[in-house]
Amino acid sequence: MSRELLENVAFPATNIESVYSPDVNHCQQMCTQHPSCQFFTFVRSDWTRDDSHFTCYLKKSSSGQPNAQATLLGVTSGYSLKPCSANLTPCFSQTYSDVDFPGADYKSFFTFSYEECQRACTYDPGCQFFTWMSDAFSLKQYRYKCNLKFSWTVVRPDVKQKSGMMSGFSNKAPLSASPDFIKKCEPRYLQNTEIPGSDFLDIPAVTPMHCQVLCSAHPSCTSFSFERPTCYLKNNPVEMVTATTKMTVYSGLPSRFCQQSTSWLRISYPDIDFDGSDLHSDVMDDAKSCQRACNENPNCQFFTYSTENFDDVDNRRICRMKRAVSIPAPPRVIKLPNVVSGFNLRNCIGQGYSNSGPWAKCGPRSSMMWPNLVKWAMDWATL
Repeated sequence: MSRELLENVAFPATNIESVYSPDVNHCQQMCTQHPSCQFFTFVRSDWTRDDSHFTCYLKKSSSGQPNAQATLLGVTSGYSLKPCSANLTPCFSQTYSDVDFPGADYKSFFTFSYEECQRACTYDPGCQFFTWMSDAFSLKQYRYKCNLKFSWTVVRPDVKQKSGMMSGFSNKAPLSASPDFIKKCEPRYLQNTEIPGSDFLDIPAVTPMHCQVLCSAHPSCTSFSFERPTCYLKNNPVEMVTATTKMTVYSGLPSRFCQQSTSWLRISYPDIDFDGSDLHSDVMDDAKSCQRACNENPNCQFFTYSTENFDDVDNRRICRMKRAVSIPAPPRVIKLPNVVSGFNLRNCIGQGYSNSGPWAKCGPRSSMMWPNLVKWAMDWATL
């Protein structure tokens, strides 16, 4: 199957989801990381029929191939890179003039250049992308403003309690956007303790340690409470009030500037189903074999295994490998004059950019923009 990008070609219908991307390379990575996506159509910035620019349509079919192709100006289509041993932590070094990533802001300040804003995003572990307003922006009071923005890049399965299921994680599951720190985090929790109020997000989790990883990844989280299977992320930088409650409740604080513990990734969790997000399924003897297969599959982040005690006899001993999107993903992308948007450059450090290696059979890749990358590397070296 060709991995070439097809300009002015659409793959009609067969949509499973639409997301936003600033360019076709990001759209292709979204398709690659989505568990079900096989191919896609991206609406470019030069599209003229309506205002659906930057929409990335993720698609699949029973055959794995588009049912049809159609000539259509202003779009580009292509295929998932899952079969190509694609880089799962790609570098997005290109910046986008007159393009805004609205929403997802968690911090803002002023800088004289978008390069400085991008450096700030790169150094801030919570920042996944940014938008900077130039000296020609229409509202004078917002000129030079740098908005840092967040999206999830850590593993977040949909946790359900279900008898006869066994679930777990790949030991390579993404945990943190932070650099590799030398010091390891020491997980500490307050058992039978609740931190009441100040919730801004409820999210599924399997253990207090998983909940702490989620809190540590989110730049707005100042504390958390966990009662299986829900992790309550809280934001109150002024005070932390605790209350004694039942033994099944744990509370804690985010880890800062240390390596997250991975011990909870090596455990299988009984009577837990990670609902949806299936890559594929196979018959296997036990949950350990399922986890081993997930560890060996670079696309697998987590799994669910139906044991011999599962109530559906026809679906026993099935290993379902799963994954979710873990690249920076703006909630929206729109045209806006006199702004510059882009991504953090943490994944650009130390990556090779030749056309050899696992990318060679995936066709051309233009997401690595050399001028920006070289300039950023020089700036990094002089800091």
